[in-house]
Amino acid sequence: MRNAEKYTRGYFMPPETSLNWTRKEYITEPPIWCSVDLRDGNQALVVPMNLEEKLEYFQMLVKLGFKEIEVGFPAASETEFAFLRTLIERDLIPDDVTIQVLTQSREHIIRKTFESLKGAKKAVVHLYNSTSVAQREQVFRKSKEEIINIAVTGAKLLKECAESTEGNFQFQYSPESFTGTEIEFALEICNRVLEEWQPTAGHPVIINLPATVSMSMPHVYASQIEYMSEHLSFREHVILSLHPHNDRGTGVADAELGMLAGAQRVEGTLFGNGERTGNVDIVTLALNMYSHGVDPKLSLEHLPEIIAVYERLTKMNVSERHPYGGELVFTAFSGSHQDAIAKGMQWREDKKTSHWSVPYLPIDPKDIGRQYEGDIIRINSQSGKGGIGYVLQQKYGLDLPAKMREHFGYFVKNVSDQQQKELLPDDIYDLFISEYVNIKTPIEFIKYRSKDDENFETIVTIGSQKEGVREITGSGNGRLDSISNALQTYLGITYTDLIYTEHALETGSKSQAVSYIGVTAADGQIHWGCGIDVDIMTSSVKALFSAINQMIAK
Repeated sequence: MRNAEKYTRGYFMPPETSLNWTRKEYITEPPIWCSVDLRDGNQALVVPMNLEEKLEYFQMLVKLGFKEIEVGFPAASETEFAFLRTLIERDLIPDDVTIQVLTQSREHIIRKTFESLKGAKKAVVHLYNSTSVAQREQVFRKSKEEIINIAVTGAKLLKECAESTEGNFQFQYSPESFTGTEIEFALEICNRVLEEWQPTAGHPVIINLPATVSMSMPHVYASQIEYMSEHLSFREHVILSLHPHNDRGTGVADAELGMLAGAQRVEGTLFGNGERTGNVDIVTLALNMYSHGVDPKLSLEHLPEIIAVYERLTKMNVSERHPYGGELVFTAFSGSHQDAIAKGMQWREDKKTSHWSVPYLPIDPKDIGRQYEGDIIRINSQSGKGGIGYVLQQKYGLDLPAKMREHFGYFVKNVSDQQQKELLPDDIYDLFISEYVNIKTPIEFIKYRSKDDENFETIVTIGSQKEGVREITGSGNGRLDSISNALQTYLGITYTDLIYTEHALETGSKSQAVSYIGVTAADGQIHWGCGIDVDIMTSSVKALFSAINQMIAK
């Protein structure tokens, strides 16, 4: 592309090496989660939520297990102010949940914010001002010391207002646009605020380091976080927090590496909603931890239901390929993938293992409310015998022989290719029934009876459009063999290598038997049939007739 030279790297590396985070393998415990859906997410909606919608969303966040929820910017509008007052006055905030409100470091906004908080049991008051080079030079046109003075003045006013307002308040400070700020300056302004607030073990302070605009690769952000963590004043009484945006598509990576680097808290949204490309997606972060055996302390067991509420209230859509939540993220259309998943599921069942290691599935979809049938294995022209066989077995209890699965697999793929559409499980089942099961033309099986039990001589009653109903007789080394020999003689055909399997099929309270038979014609082609009946022998005979009818038809 042209004009790449116009872009410079606007971030700043720490003045000393900060790479201890690289020695850690994974995140061992979840952070303090703070949902900012009702502020960052809401302000990014084309049509912001109304009061009742915000109340419903808040209640969903509580149900999911969030203990800190940012409820808005109450000084920004009457709607935001009214929402906060409604939460407090209706006593809708559980005792174990802390609300958070945002305020710029401006006197009238701070005073209006505390007015909105009267009577709050617990609240985080989040103070911020912008500190980056670009903001200082282009927007505020102020020196570093003037920017520090804005922050410190606001910090003092927070203390004053908190002392004169009914409620229990915790303070948070963000050097907004932290990623575009010189690291030494970011550290200086945070420490000046901390000196003003004097945090203690009983009253810790939150220092939030936002990737307001993601500007670097994730490892740079991690090094910045580690440097700040190691040099902040009162560090043992500071909760270090992250607020990553997703401008470079690395919000999740920024948060994960930032936690390795010392962050104890993460602000984000469900499914990454937020300004521009959005905030970090807390659902993805939480389930990434879950995939490593770490309980994220959020209740995501019914993810499809969460998505339904989210989409209804925000009018946003969760992409089909969104990690974990997307409709297609656990779905395999590829034949080789389907085969591997089906074999992995069978291996897990056979071994009775409690550990999850199924190929292509990082977590068990059932843990988040997804179903194996229709969710994981879906069938189109790219699918294979393994996936098609898996659908029939899991949903309908039909366990096809391996070679029959292959034969039916090609048939299904051709149908999907010709119709240019995905085939649903019921479509596949209907194709199987119509193609293989209890086929009655051109020769229909009516009944059989034994003529000589000792020699397995059997009389078979058959019907055809050409000759009507008639009886034929055969003998062999078993009942099915005698019927097979009778049909070969009557029809003047031969086949070899009769393949036979059967199993029980539970359909409601009535047990049925399923039989599969393959016969090899003179040209080497195998023709397959299936029989289903309450009697195992009858199901076998029906399968034989179905296979022979297939051979005649072909």
